[in-house]
Amino acid sequence: MPKRVEGLYAITPDLTDTARLLQLVLEVVPHVQWLQYRNKSGNADLRREQADALAKICRYYNIGFIINDDVDLALEVAADGVHLGRGDGELMLARQRLGPQAVIGASCYQHLLLAREAVLAGASYIAFGAVFPSTTKPDAARAALTLFAQARDLGVPMVAIGGITPANAAAVLRAGADAIAVIGSLFDSDKPGQVAQQLALLCQQHNID
Repeated sequence: MPKRVEGLYAITPDLTDTARLLQLVLEVVPHVQWLQYRNKSGNADLRREQADALAKICRYYNIGFIINDDVDLALEVAADGVHLGRGDGELMLARQRLGPQAVIGASCYQHLLLAREAVLAGASYIAFGAVFPSTTKPDAARAALTLFAQARDLGVPMVAIGGITPANAAAVLRAGADAIAVIGSLFDSDKPGQVAQQLALLCQQHNID
């Protein structure tokens, strides 16, 4: 597992076809540093099957593996941590259950106050978004890129999400995001591996600069 949340952070599409999901993930994982499993529609058995398979892939590639919204599932598949949104459970309770080494992310949307509260509650990283119009969440409120500079003093990595593509990722990184979380521009693409490589290169170039 990487020590820090940074670089390209892929979030899985909501698929019931496990073979297709794994095929897509295998195309992008050589270029990502973190993978989040997100499935809002699958039943418990499907989610367990998919999460277990993805956990094995992430361990093989030595990348971080995060479960969206489900502390129990994270424990079952020995994920590196969870990502919690509003209404997904108490962050402090998740920390108690997963332990001090777990990586716990918090969706802070467009609110600096939520970010401060999340860090006080033990978040490992905070996420702002949607930074651009998102196909995954078309009704999501926009988060200004200035939030990343405003939240820098919180001392935890910051993740940007929402509508990020190779055309606009550099602007997000320049604004202060440590990681870019991507769903649509990766997995809606005909060539997800190529898009992942482009985004990873932008992250690497930003770190060098």
